[in-house]
Amino acid sequence: MDDKPDSAAPGAGTGAGRGVGVDAGAGLERRAELSEFLRTRRARLRPEDVGLPHYGRHRRVPGLRREELAQLAGVSVAYYTRLEQGNGRNVSAEVLDSIARALRLTDAEHAHLTHLAKPKHKKRQSAPTQQVRPSLRQLLDTMDGVPAYIVGRRSELLAWNRMAAAVFGDWSRLPAPERNWARLVFLHPETRDLYADWEQKAIDVVLSLHMEAGCYPDDPRLSALVGELSVKSEDFRRLWATHDVKEKSHGVKLLRHPLVGELALRYESFKVADAGELTMTVYHPEPDSPSVESLRLLASWGADATRTGSGSPTP
Repeated sequence: MDDKPDSAAPGAGTGAGRGVGVDAGAGLERRAELSEFLRTRRARLRPEDVGLPHYGRHRRVPGLRREELAQLAGVSVAYYTRLEQGNGRNVSAEVLDSIARALRLTDAEHAHLTHLAKPKHKKRQSAPTQQVRPSLRQLLDTMDGVPAYIVGRRSELLAWNRMAAAVFGDWSRLPAPERNWARLVFLHPETRDLYADWEQKAIDVVLSLHMEAGCYPDDPRLSALVGELSVKSEDFRRLWATHDVKEKSHGVKLLRHPLVGELALRYESFKVADAGELTMTVYHPEPDSPSVESLRLLASWGADATRTGSGSPTP
């Protein structure tokens, strides 16, 4: 049986590129986000991946058909079609679990699907002010030999220590709205030049924003950020349209620092307890590696070259 290309849900693909559903002033379009997320997860699975026969050249859409996915999930084709079109009202947790298993979603993807299909807040509520406790700022300052910073919602940089400024740039010299990883990565050429693998850093930022969009689709400031980046950056549009989500808490970053050259730094990210949705990230070099001496050099120069920075509380 030939299959026809699937049509997108209403609202999908608005904005600057397909998959960027933004309602200016109101937030991201949850229905479009849900539709595109399910469509892209289905498209990445091949029939042979799930034990179904492959019809070769007769298949005209990538991945599984809707009827095949519905069969695997144990739901009707009409029901799944409505869900993929963004009509996820009253969908049960059990059905979402079945669809997640059929799509072979990761834990992070499963949580994202649940947030999109069953949002906790139907109406937008005022988000609490993001504040960094004085004790957290003091903790950052005590980490004098390694870069460390605190990020809040929407990838906003809220506080950092002297070494973070020496390694990543003096964010205190930027206007407050520009102290944002997404804007830095996609709109600031010097940040692109800093990362040896800029593409991976960009992917990490988009993965995080997508996770947040699932939790807070009605956040107008998040909507404005996604809309701005979609207009100004073709790379952002390309990566956002993948609808990939992942929580990344550790890894290695390779940097090309203008003063000391290559830096290889491991990082660990932690959710800050009793601080809303703040995340602290700390970088460190491997013992006895060349990056140890490079950080020492930056530490000795940093007092003259940079200033410790911290952002004002933001809503």
